[in-house]
Amino acid sequence: MSNDNSSANNPAAKLWGGRFSEATDAFVERFTASVMFDQRMALEDIQGSLAHAQMLSEVGVLTADEFQQIEGGLKDIAEEIQAGEFPWSVELEDVHMNIEARLTQRIGATGKKLHTGRSRNDQVATDIRLWLRNRIDLIAAELTRLQTGLVDLAEREADTIMPGFTHLQSAQPVTFGHHLLAWNEMLTRDYERLMDCRKRVNRSPLGAAALAGTSYPINRARTAELLGFDAPTENSLDSVSDRDFAIEFCAFAALLLTHLSRASEELVLWTSSQFNFIDLPDRFCTGSSIMPQKKNPDVPELVRGKTGRVNGHLIALLTLMKSQPLAYNKDNQEDKEPLYDAADTALDCLRAFADMAPALKPKKENMLAAAGKGFSTATDLADYLVRKGVAFRDAHEIVGQSVAFAIDKDCDLADLSLAELQKFSDTIGDDVFDVLTLEGSVAARDHIGGTAPNQVRAACERARKLIASR
Repeated sequence: MSNDNSSANNPAAKLWGGRFSEATDAFVERFTASVMFDQRMALEDIQGSLAHAQMLSEVGVLTADEFQQIEGGLKDIAEEIQAGEFPWSVELEDVHMNIEARLTQRIGATGKKLHTGRSRNDQVATDIRLWLRNRIDLIAAELTRLQTGLVDLAEREADTIMPGFTHLQSAQPVTFGHHLLAWNEMLTRDYERLMDCRKRVNRSPLGAAALAGTSYPINRARTAELLGFDAPTENSLDSVSDRDFAIEFCAFAALLLTHLSRASEELVLWTSSQFNFIDLPDRFCTGSSIMPQKKNPDVPELVRGKTGRVNGHLIALLTLMKSQPLAYNKDNQEDKEPLYDAADTALDCLRAFADMAPALKPKKENMLAAAGKGFSTATDLADYLVRKGVAFRDAHEIVGQSVAFAIDKDCDLADLSLAELQKFSDTIGDDVFDVLTLEGSVAARDHIGGTAPNQVRAACERARKLIASR
């Protein structure tokens, strides 16, 4: 271990250094410090300190004059931070001690009274909840913007026919609007999960102190109210050591990115020359350094790739917490960087999609032509036979034989003559061609959740009302 000791051999220079006889090793000081990354919660730290100081003043622990000094000093420090002029110090370890030391430097001994009745344990637990609550609200707004764009595009493309796939094989014709609404359903569940997570984020641990509460006559309900929390947390031990809310958020983010990744995969496929279903505007693509003809769908590819890092953050936090005894442990310092990056990545990916999705341009003729391949109306023929009184399993066999015949002829079912179709069942009449058309197939699925154009429009209206109710 290095002999280069910090704090000039004066351990008492630390805010906690009274019981120490030698200074912290310089490497250990850097290794244990968190100010490099937790300074991004600085404004939330000041917000929590202002509420704490106001409550201490109201219960008589601080005088009105002391509170005014602290309030003025903290607001000045907030301005320094926002202007990029705050002198961050690794020796002061974290965002909390940097701000407290700066406050004491600015207003004198009164600054040392701010920490009365609290610990860095409940302080950081409060800060991270305030920070995450803010990010949740930003993410919710971007989710809403993306969903609004998808629903608008879905309504415009309610009549645009494309192939629906299972196993990436042509299955049945659907509409592009219906497909976009499937993406929207995933995002609706994501929004519900996010709002449910927010309820558990929005509890105030402030006042739990180190782990056992405090003997000062604090008012936890008051600080919760001042900070916009729904209520104080119930148990001081759990309050300072709980990171369930961070894990839950990362679980939300992992599912969100999984959904965006699935949509990204489809966009990558659809923009390929093999599918050629949609045009992605140039501003969301890049070219090749060697192949001048290339137009690469980099935005959806990168969103697809970022899913892995968010999944990793979820596993990291689960692993971080799995063996921790109560209450707070230094391990929990490792919660912030995964959480920060998961929130940043989710927000950035949503912003990219919210800008990109409404600008998608379907190549309708190509979609329609692709939907006509692969015998996508075969199920409609089976349903037609069942409506004529044929048992479904018999109808399935008849249609399978018809498809095999069409394969030999290298044509689609709709290209067979009535006489050819009647070789497999004399139940088939000349009205069969109404159900073998792509338009007829799509229109027949006229029920809630179905792909019929009028059902797509009705679903868009319901989706708009749900979004507007948020």
